[in-house]
Amino acid sequence: MKKLNHVIIGLITLVVIQGCGAYSFSGISIGPETKTFQVNFFQNQAPRIFPGADQTFTNQLQDLILNQTNLSLVTSDGDIVYEGEIVQDYVSPNTATSQITAAQNRLTLAINVRFYDAKDPTQDLEQRFSFFFDYPASQSENTIRDEALQVIFERITQDIFNATLARW
Repeated sequence: MKKLNHVIIGLITLVVIQGCGAYSFSGISIGPETKTFQVNFFQNQAPRIFPGADQTFTNQLQDLILNQTNLSLVTSDGDIVYEGEIVQDYVSPNTATSQITAAQNRLTLAINVRFYDAKDPTQDLEQRFSFFFDYPASQSENTIRDEALQVIFERITQDIFNATLARW
């Protein structure tokens, strides 16, 4: 009886392990032959241009991939390549007061991303990612811009990572 229980447990364990063979605990799904990545400069082509936003975004995307994968950053001929541009940067009123003035504003940024996988071209992707940051209308955009960019870029870079490497 004990021997039968061990055999059954062994078979169940084997089936479970085989079923999870392609799963990665890190959350990424890239082939073992992919070793390097490249992030080209994301130029700011939005109608409103704030200095440094393009470099900040490029650096944050590089840092996220370095921190969440074991891929090496290269400046050319990467196994996977990210490129694109900041295409939208605008502020709009989000909520109004009874005096028909803005109570809250929303800063929205959109980034067009092109992703190329030299090892598996079927995974290539071109997609637009956007996110926003709400702030009180009593505050100037200049006073909250650094905080807003940090929040927006953190979300967009994670969305890019999920779409390209985690395949969510």
